[in-house]
Amino acid sequence: MAGTPVTLKGGSLAGALEAQRERLLPCVHCGFCLPACPTYNRLGDENDSPRGRLHLMLAVVEGRLDPSSDAFQTHLDRCLGCRACETVCPSGVEYGTLLELARETATEARRPDVFSRALLTVMGSRALRALFFLGGRFMRVTGLANVAVRRLSGDGIAGKLRFALAMLSATEEAGLERHGRASGSGAWVSAADDGSSLTPSPPVGSAGVLHGCVQDGLYARINEATARTLDANGFDVRVVTRQDCCGALHAHGGDLTTARRLALRNIEAFERVGVDWVVVNAAGCGAAMKEYGVLFEGDAMEERARAFSDKVRDISELLVSAGPRVGAPVECSVAYDHPCHLMHAQGVTAEPLQVLNAVPGVDVRVVAKADECCGGAGIYGMTHPDLGARIGGDKVAAVRDTGADLACTPNPGCMMQIGAGLRMEGASGEVVHPIELLDQSYQRAGYYT
Repeated sequence: MAGTPVTLKGGSLAGALEAQRERLLPCVHCGFCLPACPTYNRLGDENDSPRGRLHLMLAVVEGRLDPSSDAFQTHLDRCLGCRACETVCPSGVEYGTLLELARETATEARRPDVFSRALLTVMGSRALRALFFLGGRFMRVTGLANVAVRRLSGDGIAGKLRFALAMLSATEEAGLERHGRASGSGAWVSAADDGSSLTPSPPVGSAGVLHGCVQDGLYARINEATARTLDANGFDVRVVTRQDCCGALHAHGGDLTTARRLALRNIEAFERVGVDWVVVNAAGCGAAMKEYGVLFEGDAMEERARAFSDKVRDISELLVSAGPRVGAPVECSVAYDHPCHLMHAQGVTAEPLQVLNAVPGVDVRVVAKADECCGGAGIYGMTHPDLGARIGGDKVAAVRDTGADLACTPNPGCMMQIGAGLRMEGASGEVVHPIELLDQSYQRAGYYT
């Protein structure tokens, strides 16, 4: 789980031991988590494994290690938070919960770097986010981001800036219109010759879509496609105003106070509209929102938060529950990668592939080691350029090895990470969300007319 109780006394990890005993003690140090951990696999350091980090947490709890020490700070900071260890753990250790608790303690003991603090400040403010993403869209549409990626070189600040701009460049819309024209006529092929499938079924529930921060700022097209595909599958899609960032980035960064503030805004916003389902198209956001109950554990808000979390669904989960309807062909091959926070945190693996199966003509090629992190983890590629590049480089190589036309993954952060790696190698770096392919298929089938 990705939240942490609010019963802490002054944020002290030691003070929270009794509240966390059931979560901290199940680790039997069996080592099953070692081969699943991306950082341990690259560094070979026990302290950079899940059980090693749990050992460090326990040392702080027992007073044997200062939370401001380099050991505690460095090895906790290196963790991607991918939660692959939870999938293989036979003891059911809730590593995600403990990691964020420890990071809150680490943050209180030693303030994070200026870059991380600035980014968390921006993402926690609607006004600052709007300006930040407005500048990003300007650089994207003018081509300045692409130019900078080609011309910048070197390590240090220049290297971090190049990677950041490559991530921005990777948010460009893929040219799906190039794929799948019917031979001879130049017309799109319809999924149903008799037109019977053009009539949607009666509403199967009301749904509100999380706008998010990166999604709303750089991937508005995916939010729009999410609403359209839900509508085409019989859902009553309602507009939810005054919602906010999900708070995942802040929780991962140890700022649980801001994470709770943002979570409360979302709970109130969706409660006002009264939807049956809270729909999310970003894996990291979905994982965080499904665990709002843990984020508010021990607080008066806990019951409301848990009720809210019970309604949260990834877009693929909801579409599969209703079908999804089959659209028109989109002839292309895609290299599919599982987002960590969809596969490991939410246990959602088959549904995105079922969504892709509803698009005739799509050749899905799951990349090798699709269960391993792409190295995105928020801003990991900028805060840990060397290690992030190694992990990301392996993922990009796996995508290239498929020989597919497009990369495909249902999480904006992963889309940016993989796309940036491809573009920095000189490839087109076109990455799509499965919902974009389904949306294109539905447009061609005439479902939106």
